Amino acid sequence: MSRIVECVPNFSEGQSKEVIEAIANAIGSTDGVSLLDVDPGVSTNRTVYTFVGPPDAVVEGALNGARVAYQLVDMTRHTGEHPRMGALDVCPFIPVRGVTMEDCVACAKEFGERLAGELGVPVYLYGFAASEDSRKTLPQIRSGEYEALPEKLQKPEWKPDFGPAEFVPTWGATVTGARKFLIAYNVNLLATKEQAHRIALNIREQGRGPEEGGPEPGRLKSVQAIGWYLEEANLAQISTNLTDFEITAMHTVFEEASKDAQELNWAVCGSQVVGLVPLKAIMMAADYYIEKEDLFILEEDQKIRLVVDRLGLSSLGSFNPKERIIEYMIRDDRDGPLMSMSFKSFVLNLGARSSAPGGGSAAAAIGAMGAGLGSMVGWMTYGNKKFHPLDQEMRKLIPPLHQAMHDLIPMVDADTTAFNQYMAACKLPKTTEEEKELRDQCMQSSLKTAVAVPMHVAVTINRCWPSLKELATKGNIQCKSDIQVGARSLETALWGAYYNVMINIPDIKDEEFKNKAKTDVEEALKIAQDCCAEVLKLVDERKE
Repeated sequence: MSRIVECVPNFSEGQSKEVIEAIANAIGSTDGVSLLDVDPGVSTNRTVYTFVGPPDAVVEGALNGARVAYQLVDMTRHTGEHPRMGALDVCPFIPVRGVTMEDCVACAKEFGERLAGELGVPVYLYGFAASEDSRKTLPQIRSGEYEALPEKLQKPEWKPDFGPAEFVPTWGATVTGARKFLIAYNVNLLATKEQAHRIALNIREQGRGPEEGGPEPGRLKSVQAIGWYLEEANLAQISTNLTDFEITAMHTVFEEASKDAQELNWAVCGSQVVGLVPLKAIMMAADYYIEKEDLFILEEDQKIRLVVDRLGLSSLGSFNPKERIIEYMIRDDRDGPLMSMSFKSFVLNLGARSSAPGGGSAAAAIGAMGAGLGSMVGWMTYGNKKFHPLDQEMRKLIPPLHQAMHDLIPMVDADTTAFNQYMAACKLPKTTEEEKELRDQCMQSSLKTAVAVPMHVAVTINRCWPSLKELATKGNIQCKSDIQVGARSLETALWGAYYNVMINIPDIKDEEFKNKAKTDVEEALKIAQDCCAEVLKLVDERKE
């Protein structure tokens, strides 16, 4: 699995197209880096760049952007709605795949040290890279902003982590660190800047300070917020950073802001994601509105449409999921090589002179089709005037089949991958005793994986039977043959899982694992045989 770090540097320039593009080109031309998004703001006079790559590459990409900014951005002339303290204001590193938070802390420290050494500018560490608790959050470090730096840098407690404790007028100071995925999320308000800020104070975790009539804590944890005005859009925004969207989600911020606005008779008109957003955050919002409005939506793309509509994410510009959801931007492994093929290519690969893909992958594919046929019968019943009284029941019967279909699809590639790993282990050198021992360990481990995959297929298939039985008695009778084929497909797939477990367990030395796998797969096969026979009998006995 590739190692991917996300870097989201915020540069204090959002108005000069030439400068914005120059920084983008410097980042994007770095070897190993993929520049995913460039999001400038005119009123904020700030541009957020999002790029990903291996740890070394993202550090180099951030440095390349900083070198250009050092030549082109002049903080002595900078004004904008967004708080800032430097030309490269903040540069966080975020773990995406195959890396830990500690890896990202190392990235931040390397970047900070090299930036300070090369450009001679002060650099502070924050987030998980912070050197002390008083520097954990960005607002703590950025307090007083650029204008306060000359005095601030003279104080011992604000000595930079890297670089000189000296004011560099054209640059200011930079903050870098490691953090979880942060969502920059703004709620649009047809009101004044001051009114937007009033709601921001209500909802942000920090709440109100003494200068704002406090102290009084805000309602939402892990939320930073201020109010500002977007001249180019002629509206105000409650601008928020969700530092942990699993604690406070986007839809929670939107609903809370809307509630306050409604009580004050101010109009909310949609919202905006700045940069990229995790798919999970969108799905959390979808689940909220589906439950709130008692909707029945299963497909991912439809859930995204729902969230875009309910949150008004296209209010200031089209929200394109392929350009805004990070998993869609780096989706090279969302589908494996086999499931990325056309059906024709997959079948031709099965029939080629190669031992993989083989029966295990075929079994998973057949199982996915069996579950898919069951799901289809449910959908052909749901929403049909003739079967309207069954709509609520179909809402319960379809999801398990729909989920099983999606769960079985990646097992097609997983089975072939497990086989290839075993073959690779068999080819390891075996000259010395150490090599023989390592080879044997790798072979045993890969054999267990080769058993675990079809066992997962078997368990997933047997989750389908309760729904399929109900559909056999109540589903659209015009889909009789589809239920029958679906049942036989699921049974056949479990036979395939059974054969693939049984062929691999003889060579496994772990007797406890071996015996359990044999017992489990035999029980699973018996369940599938009995349930398939029951489904076929129920269908045959139907008269209407």
